[in-house]
Formats: sequence, C-alpha cells, structure tokens
Amino acid sequence: MCKVAAASRDEKGLGGTGLFNLLDEPWLSVRVVDGSADPSAPSLGPVEDVGLRHLLLEADRLQDLVVDLPTQKPAIFRQLLLPVVVHALGWPADAATWTGMFRSGAFTPEQRRKLAGYLDEHRHLFDLFDPVAPFGQVAGLRTVKGETKGSALLVATAATGNNVPLFSSRTEGDLLELTPAQAARWLVHTHCWDTAAIKTGVVGDPQAKSGKTTGNPTGPLGQLGVVMPRGRTLYETLLLNIPFGRVPLSDDLPQWLRRAGEGRVEDTLSCGTPTWQTRSARGLLDLWTWQSRRIRMVPEETPAGLRVTRVVVAAGDRLMSTPADEPHTTWITDRAASRTRKSGKITTAPAYRPRRHQPGRAGWRGLEALLAAGGVTESRETTSTRAGFHTSLLLSRLGEVMDRMPQTYPLQIELTGVTYGNQSAVIEDVFFDEIPLPLTALDPDGVIYGTLLEAVDQAEKLAGAVNNLSADLRRAAGSEPIPWDKGQRPGDTLLHALDPLVRRLLAGLRKTGEDFDQSERGLEAWERQAGVATSKVAEQVFATATPALFVGRTVSRDGKEYVYRLSSAERGFRARVDAILTRRQLSARTSEPQR
Repeated sequence: MCKVAAASRDEKGLGGTGLFNLLDEPWLSVRVVDGSADPSAPSLGPVEDVGLRHLLLEADRLQDLVVDLPTQKPAIFRQLLLPVVVHALGWPADAATWTGMFRSGAFTPEQRRKLAGYLDEHRHLFDLFDPVAPFGQVAGLRTVKGETKGSALLVATAATGNNVPLFSSRTEGDLLELTPAQAARWLVHTHCWDTAAIKTGVVGDPQAKSGKTTGNPTGPLGQLGVVMPRGRTLYETLLLNIPFGRVPLSDDLPQWLRRAGEGRVEDTLSCGTPTWQTRSARGLLDLWTWQSRRIRMVPEETPAGLRVTRVVVAAGDRLMSTPADEPHTTWITDRAASRTRKSGKITTAPAYRPRRHQPGRAGWRGLEALLAAGGVTESRETTSTRAGFHTSLLLSRLGEVMDRMPQTYPLQIELTGVTYGNQSAVIEDVFFDEIPLPLTALDPDGVIYGTLLEAVDQAEKLAGAVNNLSADLRRAAGSEPIPWDKGQRPGDTLLHALDPLVRRLLAGLRKTGEDFDQSERGLEAWERQAGVATSKVAEQVFATATPALFVGRTVSRDGKEYVYRLSSAERGFRARVDAILTRRQLSARTSEPQR
C-alpha cells in the first residue's frame, strides 16, 4: 500500500478500522444448518446475520446465503467469498486434493488459521467507508461539479432514470436510505450486473465527454447465464465453485490487493487516483473481482443511524472478452464463427460464446447444455460439441471426480441471469431457477444421462404435439396458427404443467444412482403422468372446437391440397403422443385384456 495512503489514514486517527468493516459487521444473512438426521434432505434452519470472517470460518455449520435478490448471491461469492478462500489457501492442486477437502466437510484447523491470518493481515482493505481505500470503491471519486446521485442507482430493483421496474412502488424522486449492510450487497451486485446505460463522467476518466461516459458494457455477469453448483453447506458450495488443477499466476490478484498497490504497477489505483483500462483478465481472481465500475458511496448519519443516500457511479475497467476459463457459464459452440487452413483444406474450428438463460424458460429445459460434457480434439468431436453446447468448467470438473463422491449426493444447480432492454440500458427481468441434478448425470456414458435427456426431449415434443393440434384446429376453422413468438400457445401451458413432474423425476433419479431398472421405472412413471397432463391440455384445446370443425376445410399450399378437420387433427395428435411416450403405449397394449 502506498505510504501516502497509510499516512492519510493514520492522520485521520482511523488506523484501518473504518465505520463498517465487512469482516466483522453482520452484513451477510445466512441460514444455519438445522442438525437434521438426514443430511441429504435437510430442513430449513434459522437465519442469522454474520460478517465475512464468521461465514468463512464456520462455513460447514451454515447452509446457504439468504439474499435480497437472487443475482446478489453469485456477486457475493465471486467478489468476496471465493477469491478470499483461494488467495488465502491456494487452488486445489488436483482432483485428489479437491476430493480430500470436500470429504473433510470443513476447513482443517491449519486452513482456518491461514484464513484468519489472511483476514487479519488485510483487514484494513475491507472497510466499506475507509477514507483512503474503501472496499470496492474509489475514495475522492468526483465529477467536475462535485455532483452525486441517489443511492437507488446501485439498486437493481429501484427506479432510477430509465430503469423503472414494472411494479415498483417508488419513484426516482423518493429518497432511498441504504443501511451499510444493504449498501455493501448492492455495491458488489453493481460491479457484476450493472446496466450499460450512460455513466457519470468523473475527473480523470479519459472517455468522459460533456460529463458523461458512453459505450459502457454491462457488468461481467450480465454477459452470462450464470450456473452455480450448490451443496449441503456453504463449505461444500465454496468447494463446488472452486475448480481444481489451476496453475497459480503471480499477477492474478483480487481487486483489494491491486487497489492497495500490491499488484503490478499498471493495475493499481495509486494513492486514490483511479486508472481506467480495457484489458483481459489476468486470471480467475482478477475476473471474479473485476471492477466494472468506479463507485463512491457517501455515508451520512441519520436519525436511524449510518445510511448511504448518495453515490457516484462511473465507468470502470472494460473486460475485452469473456475468458475461455470462465467457470460459471455453459457455452454455445458456433462452428461457423472461425475458419482455419490446414493441409491445404479449409477446416472449421468451433468458437465458444457464453450461453444466456432464456426468460420464462424453466432451467431443466437447458439440460442439454448443462450435461454437454467433453469438447473438441484434433481427431474427433464429441456428441455434445456437435449438438452446439459445452458444459461449464465447474460441472466438467465435477464429472471428473464424481466416482469419488456418493452417487446419491444432493447436488443443486442454481441458474441466474439478467435480461436487459433498450440497448442493455435497463433491467427488464431477472432470471432465477434451481434444479436438483443427479451427480451421475454428468457421465455421458451413464444411464441417468440418457434418461434425463430423453425425458426433456419428450417434454419438448409433447409441447410441439399440442401446438400442432391447436394449429390444425385453427386452420380447420379458417384461422392462422398462433405465431411461435406471439401470444400464449397451448404448448407453453403444457410445459408449465410438466414442470413439477420433471423436477420430481430429477429428484428421484438423484437418489437411485446408476441403476438401470430404477431409471426405467422412473421414466415409465414420468410418461404416465406426462400423458395425463398432455391429455388435460389437449381437452382444453378441443373445448374450443365449433361444429364447423367436423366438416373442416381444404387449404391449398405449395401446389397441394390439405384437408383440415377435427377428426384428422385428433387422430394425428393421438398418433404423435403415442410415438413420443413409447413406454406408456407399450404398457397400455400389454395391459389390454386378451380376446
């Protein structure tokens, strides 16, 4: 840390202990392990507020973070929890080291000493309102005229500028007083998810013009469909989100050390003077703690206590691209994106881009991407790559060690994302879903892998069958089918009805392990229930039929004539459903009485 900064702090008589230190102040809400006799199905324990030190050192006794908005969780993990653990203890060297840590279920006494020592050594860097180096902020950040804006600028759910949530009860003119705990959570959230709207131009920003900075990208997580594995305790969740086998890089540092002048010279915010960069991440510690914005929060004493009501939020560092080792996303493979010449022939090299979650689409409908293990080699391509997806680094690593873990381990996958609108300047929607994922499903050659993909494929085909039925009946009535991108189609209603059935199948298969007979019984039960749900939705479609549909009408298309009537539409629908639910159809045939 620069000597001037240290002197300034001492002159103020603060000695590195500000008004709100994130290590000790209770700014994180956690759910405590309830002591259930069945660790695979724990019930919800009580909620407590703790500081960062308590959370990490007692991580094995805590179930999960409790947050104001789902997008806060990956922000807190990436901006604080994961980088502190990794920088204090180092990366797990290999699969054996990672597995040993996971099986232990808690940090060892030596690891706890290292964590406590790390936090003590860098305690002064975690003060939220430090006068020289406030955590995640820039002291003295100011505009030419010294203006500040309301603290709602940090809060994704609050109205500010063009970002007005649909059901917000507040307006931009309403004063929003954030407690220090709330301000800390929204601070890290802003670094990860902030919109690409025009930012306040501040002194020193080389891209600021007329008091504004344009062309800002969203926060790094805004480019992704975030995929986070979750375990039974916070300790397990931490391990599940730390990939093993990484080579430590000397210049890969969390932001609090770069800002303190302990990183490379060109990366520091020397003595409170910010620098702006457009560059690639040095490594995962740098990526996780990326400072996509320059922020200064203004605390003030109010009758209710210390509050943040005014802020300065400016453009920050710009990430050149999402690195290939970004662990918290699945990938789309674009074969047409890159071409190279080899041996005189043009070959296509797959290019990867982060896969984003689709609003209104249940997480299990993206299982094809979550389970797309493998990649590209010089000799061949895996099926998953040809399908256009590649799974996340974390799930890929889990697939490598799953034979060393209990087959029935209750793995949960949390999916988080943000939908932006109007040139990514406003937040339109927040996506969150969690699905129970059998650990054995990560084996592309296993029974459960095929079972799950088959069930998801059947669900999509059943929705298509119901949509085709609706389209045929509408043509018979003289109307056009409902466009796929407009209006509510009956297939969407069916997928909503199938949602709890798929989740029940996922949870059930998580308990069976690689047992073919049990997985087949699970699929048979799924097909029976899916058939019932499909019939109910189809009945609603048939209920709209008018007497004219019995006669139907003839439609000429592409030089051919097609006859659409109720009877042929129903016959075609029944045939499609039977072709999709083959086990149910076979069971119905074998159960018919012999004549």
